[in-house]
Amino acid sequence: MTFKKAMALVAMAFLWTGSQIPLYLYGGVPPYIYGELGGVERWTWFVLANLFALGATCPFVGSLSDLFGRRWVAIGGATLLVIGNIVCATAHTMNIFIGGMAIAGVGAGINELTSLAVTAELAPTRKRGLYVSILVFTIVPFCPSVLWAQLISSYGSWRWIGLLCGLWGFIGLVMTAVFYHPPPRDATVGLSKKEVLTRIDWYYLVGGFLSIGGFLSFMMALQWGGYQYAWTSPHVLVCLIVGAVLIIAFGIYEKFFVKYPMFPGAIAKEPRILLLTLVITFISGSNFFSVLMFWPTQSYNVYGHDPWSVGKRNLCLGFPILAGACIGLALLSWTKGRIREIMLVSSIVMTAGGGGFAALNRDNIWLSYILLIISGLGIGGIVVPASIISTIICPDELIATVAALTLSIRVLGGATGYAIYFNVFSQKFVTNSIKYLGTACVELGITDPEEIKAVIGLTATGLLPALKTLPGINTPEAYDKIVYAGQLAYAESYPWVYYVSLAFGSLSIICSIFLGDIRKYMTDHVAVHMDQVPEGHHHIHHDHKG
Repeated sequence: MTFKKAMALVAMAFLWTGSQIPLYLYGGVPPYIYGELGGVERWTWFVLANLFALGATCPFVGSLSDLFGRRWVAIGGATLLVIGNIVCATAHTMNIFIGGMAIAGVGAGINELTSLAVTAELAPTRKRGLYVSILVFTIVPFCPSVLWAQLISSYGSWRWIGLLCGLWGFIGLVMTAVFYHPPPRDATVGLSKKEVLTRIDWYYLVGGFLSIGGFLSFMMALQWGGYQYAWTSPHVLVCLIVGAVLIIAFGIYEKFFVKYPMFPGAIAKEPRILLLTLVITFISGSNFFSVLMFWPTQSYNVYGHDPWSVGKRNLCLGFPILAGACIGLALLSWTKGRIREIMLVSSIVMTAGGGGFAALNRDNIWLSYILLIISGLGIGGIVVPASIISTIICPDELIATVAALTLSIRVLGGATGYAIYFNVFSQKFVTNSIKYLGTACVELGITDPEEIKAVIGLTATGLLPALKTLPGINTPEAYDKIVYAGQLAYAESYPWVYYVSLAFGSLSIICSIFLGDIRKYMTDHVAVHMDQVPEGHHHIHHDHKG
């Protein structure tokens, strides 16, 4: 391996890690953030804004990357990631923070997509799994992300998370600009700049509007429905219908009206494998985000808020996911493409571990560590390997396009699952909080409906120290009683999230059974050689038809 290629891969590692850590770190400390900024009723939108922005822009950027090349797209993504973290770290209202997370989400989507695509095309096809497993492994310093976030927020300020993420993104930006100079894309060799630009006409812009608009509208409806607004409210129905119409219109538009579609038919060289892989990716995204976003909150809502303890409870989440991803990717290369067995085992492990969380209660925290390891191995064995499988079975010139598709599908699954899980959880918590917290309040002599409402509200948002300011909770014993009642309410509400995940996981198992193998694609072919002429330094041959 040449120095030039090695440093390009190191730059991709910084882009990859930088794309992951904002959500992992900020997602581990929501009470610290909305405790300072307010906006407790809409804090979930900083998670969803990041995911929606990531998923909505990836298909658009993937096609542009395949057409114009990775370098400038990657530099643009890293710049947006830095800007987004600056906005988050300096925000004084929840709306500004949500906006910063959306900007960071666009940058994260570009960086994750680019790092995976570049690493895949720099590796021999049969070793793509191994190369990408090494890329994924570079996130190991941030596997204890919840622990780091809890300690930073408890002993300093959550705003330092923005500085950490911004600096990491800036290092990736500089390294990409200095070391990553790939050759021109095959799709643009022989074309002048004007000819390349003609492929980005109003047809392409219309496709971008339909895909992004449809995705965002549909996902907003799923998040609002049954939580902030009734399913029959205009907010939900209009967004749901408009989103569905735009998504259908995008499919028709791509199929019949566009000369250079975002998702050319050529990506489906193996249509059955690609379709099943996308379904499994969608489901794994759903289960991945159910654990990633619910377990940190469950670990402090049910088992206590001490930052060291919360962080340690989450150590068994990040490392198994990383291990599962690396094992799955390595097996992909070692078995020469036996994807049915890899995906089937991973799906079974993911479903069993995720469903097992339903057995947790306030008194068996020891079981959570076992389940976290099991579910993490399964989730990791699907999330990244599924993306690499899709790049192996597609043409070289469409690697970023198909990587963008799988990334968008994963985020769509995650956002859909999160919306469903959060709605299920919220409805169950309302019932259980009245049952346990209401009873505890009455036993303490608290009968004022407004004070009982305040107790439930503060418990629901995790702002427990504020309970001590209420008139009826004026002794340590009263405070402990309310906290314990809240833990019981939470403990009986979370299992329903994991019951729903069983249905998703079962579908993933069924799809895995019908996968074939991709052994015929596992060769020494390398899509891009770094010793070729870099982008922007090749001669134009106008007689070439592209």
